[in-house]
Amino acid sequence: MKHGLAAASIAAATVLASAAGMAHAQTVPFLSSTTTYRTVMVDGLKIFYREAGPPDAPTLLLLHGYPSSSRMFATLMPLLADRYHLVAPDDPGFGASDAPPPSEFRYTFDHLAQVVDDFTAQLGLRSYVLYQQDYGGPIGMRLALAHPERVRAIIVQNAVAHEDGLGPAWDLRRAFWKDRAAYENKVIPGFTSLEGAKMRHLGSSPHPERYDPETWAWEAAHLSQPGQRQIQSDLFFDYQTNVADYPSWQAWLKGHQPPLLVLWGRYDPSFALAEAQAYKRDVPDAEVHVLDAGHFALDEKLDEAAMLIRGFLAKKIE
Repeated sequence: MKHGLAAASIAAATVLASAAGMAHAQTVPFLSSTTTYRTVMVDGLKIFYREAGPPDAPTLLLLHGYPSSSRMFATLMPLLADRYHLVAPDDPGFGASDAPPPSEFRYTFDHLAQVVDDFTAQLGLRSYVLYQQDYGGPIGMRLALAHPERVRAIIVQNAVAHEDGLGPAWDLRRAFWKDRAAYENKVIPGFTSLEGAKMRHLGSSPHPERYDPETWAWEAAHLSQPGQRQIQSDLFFDYQTNVADYPSWQAWLKGHQPPLLVLWGRYDPSFALAEAQAYKRDVPDAEVHVLDAGHFALDEKLDEAAMLIRGFLAKKIE
């Protein structure tokens, strides 16, 4: 039976490569022989990261969203590791990286981006494709503006760079930015609860049975750790700086015209679907795909996303 399952997995991997126009690619290795789990000290913090694929292959820097970690890329990495070098760090305060209290660490997007930037320097990453999901978008765009020469392409997966992506759910969140004391207890509990974690994944998907409940159970357990409420409150309060920076990100996209792939889960409860097409205002040649998936599109459309990524990279950077 085990041999049968292995053969089926190899066959599926071969079909995946062929469907993306990569019939000449090697068979995708298994996860156990592909991904490593490491830590490195960056700016006095222990930063955990996953790494896969040949170090001399084109690098994809995978930037996770809230409230996830590099764990969200665990199933994607082995599907790309035959041709690409994948690096997925956990931000400070997330996953297995250090989470110092806010009294010792400024939880702002500028600061997280600086740590990630220093992380890439520590690993010697001098060029990369940015994969940006949710909070990974603001971090990735800060890296792009700081080091445009390093960015070979950008993959956006439900990350916002335009007001189009902020729907009615953001009215209360904007009120929080204006008056933190008055609105914190109305906004932040949903950011740290089990139900909130579940709904960020399911959204309005008509197929909740396709989602693994352990995903949001793990995230909720992480968010229940001491200090997390304050960490997440500080970071989301700073999210307003991202909205203020949208015009500069849009100007960068228009000026640099990077190869751009947008993968958008239509059932996202956090970001509006209109954001997917908004990117084409900045990069008319952007490749945009709306998937029958949620905020974390890899939950439900892993294979389709992997095929689209492989095809896009084969055309744009190889």
